[in-house]
Amino acid sequence: MSDVQGGPGALFAIGGAEDKLKKRLVLQEFVEAAGGPKARIVVVPTASALGPDVVDVYHALFAALGAASVVGVRPENREDADDPAFIAPLNDATGIFMTGGNQLKLAGVVTGTAFGRAVTAAHARGAAVGGTSAGASILAEHMIAFGRSGATPRQRMSQLSNGLGLVQGAIVDQHFAQRNRYGRLLSLVAQSPGLLGIGVDEDTAAVFRGSHLEVVGRGAVTIFDGSRITSNAHYAARSEPILASGVVLHVLPATATFDLQARVLLSYGKQPPPAEIAEMQAAEADLRKLAKEIAAEGVSPKYYAERKRREGRRTAQTGSSKRATRAAAAGESRPEATEPITAGAELNHPDSPQPDSGHA
Repeated sequence: MSDVQGGPGALFAIGGAEDKLKKRLVLQEFVEAAGGPKARIVVVPTASALGPDVVDVYHALFAALGAASVVGVRPENREDADDPAFIAPLNDATGIFMTGGNQLKLAGVVTGTAFGRAVTAAHARGAAVGGTSAGASILAEHMIAFGRSGATPRQRMSQLSNGLGLVQGAIVDQHFAQRNRYGRLLSLVAQSPGLLGIGVDEDTAAVFRGSHLEVVGRGAVTIFDGSRITSNAHYAARSEPILASGVVLHVLPATATFDLQARVLLSYGKQPPPAEIAEMQAAEADLRKLAKEIAAEGVSPKYYAERKRREGRRTAQTGSSKRATRAAAAGESRPEATEPITAGAELNHPDSPQPDSGHA
């Protein structure tokens, strides 16, 4: 069984072309979600047209990032996907990673088979499940099988296929900004306004944890919310532009967190540690108190006069202390014990110098 416990695992929809040479931030996040040094990762290269090399690449990457073990499992057809020998490695996996390639092939082999059900079961018990490019699209219940690029949404611009259904209520597209896939995703939202359109840039991951989406990587995640859309998708002719008015657009860079149920931005930017937040709140309280004092000083002559009186008393006390020190140093006699020394007494003597009001 998996070492990852505590409910469903994280889902990583990576937009493709993730950094494999330098920081490897997206892949590092996946390894950590899969258990870090205890991670047992299964690489599924079914969508790829490459041979064993693709597994070798990810084996080297995940091992270098600290995973305990990495194995490749490649069902090539639905018969393989129902074979217990292909399914067995998934039962012990803490992370499952599907490579890029032909997403229609991936859907045709995996969905509705014992292999697909084993991936879903692994996620339910806590394993991190992710994929890049085609491997990202299949995470949703409805996946884009293929389609045309372009900024303008048009009728029949793309075609859907069944996915694994791990991401509910959304369609995930990849290589989003790099291949100009705004139009095809928007056309699908216009045709199915209940679904969120989620477009993921290259070297970027939309990380799903429960009902929240977090963004990791150097690009952005674009979200189309068509819940209030006005569209002519139900009668637009073949290849015609589709009306899409009232769509809410969210472009989320790294560190942004989005609520998929409420469809609102939750936070963005680096969050300070709790101790720093408490210190900031205390400073804010002090600042508000000072602001009230400043405001009162401007509108209340009585408050202003009291402040001046207190400042004058402090100035007098300071002057008296300095004179006493100079007298002691010069060897002057001290006053008789019957003569009380009263703070500010020199202010009441007619011959005593008054403090300079310019310093109050």
